[in-house]
Amino acid sequence: MLSKLKLIIQAGIATILVASAFEVCAQALPYGTPLSTENAKHVSAAALAEAKKNKWTMAVAITDPAGILVYFERMDGTQNAVQDVAIAKARSAALFRRPTKAFQDDVAAGGLGLRYLTLPGVVAAEGGIPLVIDGKIVGAIGTSGGTYAQDGQVAMAGVAALK
Repeated sequence: MLSKLKLIIQAGIATILVASAFEVCAQALPYGTPLSTENAKHVSAAALAEAKKNKWTMAVAITDPAGILVYFERMDGTQNAVQDVAIAKARSAALFRRPTKAFQDDVAAGGLGLRYLTLPGVVAAEGGIPLVIDGKIVGAIGTSGGTYAQDGQVAMAGVAALK
């Protein structure tokens, strides 16, 4: 019984330390000059190429650091909700300076992670990632249309193409 209590306390402390580390990391990257429309289109094209390669129908949204939409593209045949979800993921990643998967993981863990559900603009679903150039957040990408893992894979392809 005592060992179970010790394990629970250790897990709680670990959760707090991880959450604190996320807060520090989120604040570590400053905002930079917004990415250009040309660069946003390039990022989106790489993301959509990844979706097409895997035969997934997706939408891609690119925002500036303030979460304002810079570029959006939706593949034919995607579900109707994807545009709102993709934009919300990009906005969340830009405003909170972290991938939306971080929220997804924290919420799934429960406990302190559930506090994110009270914050306006948080999207706890993989597929939103800040776009960083020279150590500064210049925007964010948000993808929607597949599973959370597929959305994340497509978003990462876009991030990898960032100039």
